[in-house]
Formats: sequence, C-alpha cells, structure tokens
Amino acid sequence: MTDFSDSPESTDPEPDEGTAAAVATSEPEVGAPTDGDVPTDGEAAVDADVLLDEEEEHARPPVESPYDRPGRWYVVHTQSGYEKKVKQNLEARTSSMNMEGSIYEVVIPMEDVMEFKNGKKVVVQKKVFPGYLLVRCTLDDDSWYVIRNTPGITGFVGSGAKPSPLPRKDVESFLQVKPEGEEVQKRGKPRLEFEINETVRVKEGPFADFSGEIVEINEDQLKVKVLVNIFGRETPVELEFSQVAKL
Repeated sequence: MTDFSDSPESTDPEPDEGTAAAVATSEPEVGAPTDGDVPTDGEAAVDADVLLDEEEEHARPPVESPYDRPGRWYVVHTQSGYEKKVKQNLEARTSSMNMEGSIYEVVIPMEDVMEFKNGKKVVVQKKVFPGYLLVRCTLDDDSWYVIRNTPGITGFVGSGAKPSPLPRKDVESFLQVKPEGEEVQKRGKPRLEFEINETVRVKEGPFADFSGEIVEINEDQLKVKVLVNIFGRETPVELEFSQVAKL
C-alpha cells in the first residue's frame, strides 16, 4: 500500500519572478470583467432607460374597471331631456329609503363632441344615450321597486320582463375606460358633431328646410357636402357647418 503522506514534494521548478509577473498580467482574476463584458456608455444608458420604464410600469396603478365594483350595471329608460333631474330623483330616493346598500351608483354616460360655433371649433360634452341612465345595483325586489317607481323612470332595458345586466365590454365602453395615458389622447380628438351618411336639415340659404344626407365632411374648411333632393334629383350641395342642423 502506498502511503501518500510520505510522497516526495513536487519537484517542478518554481517560476522566476519575470515569468510570474507575465502570468499575473495575462490571466484575469476569476470574476473580473473582460473587455467584452464592460458596457459602453450608450449600453449603460439604454439599460438604465429600460430599468426606469420597467419601474414606471410596475409603479403605475392599474386602471380600475367600473365593472369590478360591487353590484351589476343596468340600463333604465327615462324621459328624454330630463336625465339629470331623474338621476337626482333616484339618488334622493335611494338615500331617503336607506337603499345605499343595494343601489350604489347612477351615471349619465357622456362623451366629448366637437361642434362648430361662430366659425370656431368647440369641444362640448354630450350624452352618449339621450333618454337613458346607467344604474349600478344589487337587483332584488326592494331595489327594483325603488328604481322602477322613481319619477321620470319608465322602465328597465332588458329581454322580456327581466332586466338584463350589461356585460363587461359594454360597461367599459359606455363609461370610457382607457389605459393610463390614453384619456388625454381621447380628449384631444373628440368626435365630430356630424357624420358621413347622417341626414341633416338645411337651416338657411336657398335650400332652407331641405333635408339631405351628408356625403363628405371638410373639417378644415368647416363645410359639408349634402345630397339634396331638388325636383326629384339628388344634387350635392356644399354648405357651411352653421347652415345645417341635426334632425
């Protein structure tokens, strides 16, 4: 049996000082970055930007969806033009009859619309669905009675006699739920008051009281081209925005 404890020490010659110095300078330390591992200033800046973007993404609060709030959303029909008053009536009845635990929210859906007044573009808020309200509630016999018997409300919208709650897609569309940062963009490009294929009435000029369909909209010149029926023939007539009105 060989006894390793008695084995002679290695007889390899020790390197001289010059050789040791050369080895030390040519071989990097373990874990030390090589030239390929050192980021350039540009790469470091890009990495920093990416990290900042990721931090901002994580720090940005998620957009709350009204669909996820307690209860379900229902559409109720009201007298057109009295939506605000009916909303106040329902909120007052909810409070006076202690129904806050079942009827949570009443909303008049609104949207930005671009109108033209005195030759200038004006952004105004208009009702998305004139004659309708959105109500978020837990629907049972009591809440149904309070809502249905509120002055100005003519009934629920739904299939048959049973009210139908709105699906998520409709709730988020009607209440204009947008990811963070898109709200400003939406408000910067409001919907035009007039639309292609819409029928309008001519208010003034030689074709006053004629009605026709819009076939072209020139937003820059504030003009529309309307097909007006003249002596049984549809004729395109160019009119100022101020010369036509919605029917």
